[in-house]
Amino acid sequence: MWANYDLHLLDHQLMTTTYKDSGVDLELYEQSMKRLPKLMHRTFSPRVVKNDGGFAGLYALDFANSLFSRNYKEPILVSGTDGVGTKLKVALKANRHDTVGIDLVAMCVNDCLCTGAEPLFFLDYVAMSRDNPPLLETIVKGVSDGCVDADCSLLGGETAIMPDLYQGDDYDLAGFCVGVVEKKHLVTGKAIQPGDVLIGIGSSGFHSNGYSLVRKVVFEKAGLDIESHVAELGTTVGDALLTPTFIYTRVVRRIMGHYRVKNVLHGIAHITGGGLLENTQRILPENVDLVFERGTWEVPAVFPWLAKLGNIPQPEMDNVFNMGLGMVLIVSGYYSESIQKMIRDEGYRCWVVGEAASGTGHSRWK
Repeated sequence: MWANYDLHLLDHQLMTTTYKDSGVDLELYEQSMKRLPKLMHRTFSPRVVKNDGGFAGLYALDFANSLFSRNYKEPILVSGTDGVGTKLKVALKANRHDTVGIDLVAMCVNDCLCTGAEPLFFLDYVAMSRDNPPLLETIVKGVSDGCVDADCSLLGGETAIMPDLYQGDDYDLAGFCVGVVEKKHLVTGKAIQPGDVLIGIGSSGFHSNGYSLVRKVVFEKAGLDIESHVAELGTTVGDALLTPTFIYTRVVRRIMGHYRVKNVLHGIAHITGGGLLENTQRILPENVDLVFERGTWEVPAVFPWLAKLGNIPQPEMDNVFNMGLGMVLIVSGYYSESIQKMIRDEGYRCWVVGEAASGTGHSRWK
């Protein structure tokens, strides 16, 4: 009896346990990593100091070349981090993962742009339940596409395989952007004054906010499927919900580059969760209000469609979604027309949606 027990215990002790047994396959992980450098390199500018295989990404703040030299006097580094939220659940439902990386870049870069900064580089973090080289490549291809659009370099990132925290095909994304702005050109909102004009720049739709509400209404309450065709939108549910977030780098860079002496751009707000009023109010001086006027811009069809589908009241829609304005610029009234032309020249729709007035530091409806 005891002899048999001892033999069984000895056999058990001699059995080997590997990392792969716990759900992490290092060989498969290496295959995943080999797919990523090409997606990074396509985003590189001459300011990137190549360090393939190193432990950190390297980036030259200035560069001795007439095209890239900035000759900073008082450079201020700007940083922003964000994720994609439960829009990832829609990507999983649709088995479409090529656009959420664009959303990730947009959510971080657009925040940095609100200071007038030039985006420099981006890092991503992908957490998965298991190694899946094709899926990872598709996700990072979206990040790479976003970085190309944002004109910033994808320097690197982290892929974490955590089978005990994530199950099945679930994954999560986070991103981090670093930019730079000359101190004298820093946009903080402190320069906003009565008489300034509010220019709203069109969004692509929901962007990456409010998807817990969107999914509850569309999939639970209305019972629609990812492939359901929506007549009002002329597309499927999946296509409507996975439209990537607009990235506004070209617009801000065009305006900042044109007005190098005069600071005509007094405030910039990225319209995300909290809606138009909350996101513009956060940059206001205490003695100025922003007064918005309904009906001055075109609201994309996805918003009234969702509101009707879920019987969502207007105040709730206003508080959760961007309602068609992805970014708001507060500008000197004298330069409003020329700035609108620059925005449209870059391929974005824009409208005068209100004005700044004397007040108590609040954004409100007219």
